[in-house]
Amino acid sequence: MQVSVTFKNIKSSDALKAYVQKKLNRFDKLLDNPAEANVVFSVEKIRHITEINLTSDKVNIYATESSESMSASIDIVVDKIKQQINKNRSLVKNRHSKYRNSVKQSEAHHEDYMDEPDPDSSLGEASL
Repeated sequence: MQVSVTFKNIKSSDALKAYVQKKLNRFDKLLDNPAEANVVFSVEKIRHITEINLTSDKVNIYATESSESMSASIDIVVDKIKQQINKNRSLVKNRHSKYRNSVKQSEAHHEDYMDEPDPDSSLGEASL
């Protein structure tokens, strides 16, 4: 996963970059296509804010969190992203299963219709 990190009102830290990179690499298994993550770390007075914008092929997920420590806000925002990915995956799975069920039902209905004798064909044979 390609991760770009931006620091606002805070000095850049390789430890924070490595920490968020390690956390976001877990999502490669959950996503179908390669993703790009934009991470913004900022500090406003005593609030440490983490924003993540995760963009994949068909998915765009955004989450933000503020807390008293940067690592806590990273952990919480990563959990939010994971919940959104799982929710999106279940929605897509449900859509596909509904489509498959409707196709199976229409095929079954078509087969039932084809198995019934045609009333017009029996009349044609009797009149001959």
